[in-house]
Amino acid sequence: MLTIRREQVTLFTNVGLKKFEDRMVVHLNKFFPSQCRAAGETQLRETIQYGVKGAAKHGITAERDVCKYIDLVLVYGRDFDRDPNLPWARRILEDQTSQDPSVTVERLFDEAKKNSGNRA
Repeated sequence: MLTIRREQVTLFTNVGLKKFEDRMVVHLNKFFPSQCRAAGETQLRETIQYGVKGAAKHGITAERDVCKYIDLVLVYGRDFDRDPNLPWARRILEDQTSQDPSVTVERLFDEAKKNSGNRA
């Protein structure tokens, strides 16, 4: 019987997160090149890690949804979910009517599109 120790599970998790981070760097550079150049790779990776944690705090864990959450972080700032100038984001993230994180992320994206012209 094969037994996987806790340290091995952590290693597997870290490897998966690193690969996700690498994919996100490519994605963000493709869709947000000027923001990525301004940030530099080290800060961009820190932002991705911060975004992963922020998404998880809201129950958003599916890779596609986390990717979209990080897109919003890049556009609206690291703490967009608490920004008083973005009440729509907080309202959607705190709404308990939807138990599906993918629906929540889609609602965030839809509202962000509606409010993109109001961005300061």
